[in-house]
Amino acid sequence: MAKEKNIEENSELKLGEELDITVSHEYKDEDIQVLDGLEAVRKRPGMYIGSTSSRGLHHLVWEIVDNGIDEAMAGFASTVSVTVDKDNIVTVVDDGRGMPTGINEKTGKSTIETIFTVLHAGGKFGGQAYKVSGGLHGVGASVVNALSEWLEVSVYHDGKEYFIRFEDGGKPIGELKEVGKCDKNKHGSKVSFKADPTIFTETTVYDHETLRDRIRQLAFLNKGITLEFNDEREEEEKKQHYSYHFEGGLKEYVAYLNKHRTVIHNDIIYSEGVSEDIQVEVACQYNDGYNPSVYTFCNNINTIEGGTHEEGFRLALNRIINKYARDNGFLKEKDDNLTSDDCKEGITAIISVKHPDPQYEGQTKTKLGNSEVRKVVSSIFGEQLERFLMENPDQAKIIIEKANLASQARLAAKKAREATRRKNGLEISSLPGKLKDCSSKDASICEIYIVEGNSAGGSAQNGRDSHFQAILPLRGKIINVEKARQHRIFENAEIRSMITAFGCGILDEIDTSKLRYHKIVIMTDADVDGAHIRTLLLTFFYRYLRPVIEGGYVYIAQPPLYQVKKGNAVKYAYTDKQLEQIKEEMGDRIAIQRYKGLGEMDAEQLWETTMNPENRTLIRVTIGDAEQADQNFSMLMGEEVEPRKNFIVENAHFVENLDV
Repeated sequence: MAKEKNIEENSELKLGEELDITVSHEYKDEDIQVLDGLEAVRKRPGMYIGSTSSRGLHHLVWEIVDNGIDEAMAGFASTVSVTVDKDNIVTVVDDGRGMPTGINEKTGKSTIETIFTVLHAGGKFGGQAYKVSGGLHGVGASVVNALSEWLEVSVYHDGKEYFIRFEDGGKPIGELKEVGKCDKNKHGSKVSFKADPTIFTETTVYDHETLRDRIRQLAFLNKGITLEFNDEREEEEKKQHYSYHFEGGLKEYVAYLNKHRTVIHNDIIYSEGVSEDIQVEVACQYNDGYNPSVYTFCNNINTIEGGTHEEGFRLALNRIINKYARDNGFLKEKDDNLTSDDCKEGITAIISVKHPDPQYEGQTKTKLGNSEVRKVVSSIFGEQLERFLMENPDQAKIIIEKANLASQARLAAKKAREATRRKNGLEISSLPGKLKDCSSKDASICEIYIVEGNSAGGSAQNGRDSHFQAILPLRGKIINVEKARQHRIFENAEIRSMITAFGCGILDEIDTSKLRYHKIVIMTDADVDGAHIRTLLLTFFYRYLRPVIEGGYVYIAQPPLYQVKKGNAVKYAYTDKQLEQIKEEMGDRIAIQRYKGLGEMDAEQLWETTMNPENRTLIRVTIGDAEQADQNFSMLMGEEVEPRKNFIVENAHFVENLDV
């Protein structure tokens, strides 16, 4: 691999020696570059929206939607509508007050032009316009403008319609103008924009499900507000329109998340309150599963790494459940307290806070850092959870008994878990999976292929580059972790093999810096059994090694489906469409072999088609939406049969290459 050159290359400098460097370039005043207006955003878009990938593209939509939501949270709007047309132009409309149309005294420009062209200009900096808000703290509108090919704003109030257009990286085309009259009762703002393809070079096409799911989520988080989504990119009869309105707010959100699970008590535990200007809303309900699903939000932003609001929830849950268990004889004096993990087993919870001045750890706002939130959430949720348990003794008994069972299983799992911990290096002799390790110890270049069966393992072992590629064959299908308690999972030989081989730990002990391979490649047969094994492995990774997926270390290999031969010429097809193209290219008298298993390929073929970095195709596994992933794993791998059956019926027409 190429190494970065630096000043120390091929040289050694001992302490006390002088380093004589001749500087060939003077550092002058003109070397300092000052970026005016929105140039900084276009120069470094990742600093403002995270990336210019599909995720960054969708971030543009959320910034404008957040402005409408802020109006609604402030009590001035009831509906926010999002429309995507056939050219992937996004239009966001709200029925709020409408942005101010006068002249801003600091800039000398119209307030709307100021909002869309000046960074850190908005109603979210200590004024009285908004008590709480999401978005990028006043830079959202200007950032969207900077990264758009063009953007248009229309504002309606006092019976008048105002309009302004921006082009070429956010430059105004003329001034804000009054362009007509409107109904005196009409008020609000409309923003339309087209993402700049020179910035978003990967894609400018919005994903339907990403938009729909986030808009639905915002409706759950803001009870009583209507959010609409119109996808007009299909023919007239296929256009999709959604309207979401949830008076129950988070209670309906928890019911939605638990719809593919079996709940163990009837009522959703709900609490809300305000303290120190911090609004708190929490809803939770237990199901018969073993994995907790806890989602946290601050000012509608999904804080995927949690933070002080989640800590407050966890403290209250643990404190109140232990108090109730002791006060009512479920825990004796000699018994240890239930742990936080015991109390969370099988819970689905949503924690949402609205804070006037949120402080986040990191630019991406994934973890809330305000220390005062911990106490406020703990107090409000704890008080109302205690009341629920006292008023509903039958449901309380079910919850405490589940936590007690979790405690017993935890102690059994602790013993089994010890067997998965690494001691002095990788103990190959203890691995039933017969790991064939690579010679390199540089994790950044090392890969481990997880393959099914000995025949595929043999081909992979003989075909690999042993310098950086390791092979771990699995015997049969691993346990379905969605349906098993931890002690059974840790006792499973195949799972123990993987945990020991990876070397980074599991669950709350994961340290990805200790990961021995930076590519974990799932390589299974292209048939039903192979797909099932792949799903079982992904379920295990998601539930027990999630940071490994989030770090981008998990991949799926793409072996060919067909070999096409004509004389000495050999080509491989990875899809049916590719097969048809090859057949056209090679003409008549060709021999086609359908590969049903990796074991049907010899070592050389497997290397050339699936393992050679120069030729292979690997699919990186990502978690675009943790909530949706959580639901899918629960539905596909859980106990409930009916949701899985419905999913199969609804998606059967997408299936290709089905071997039964």
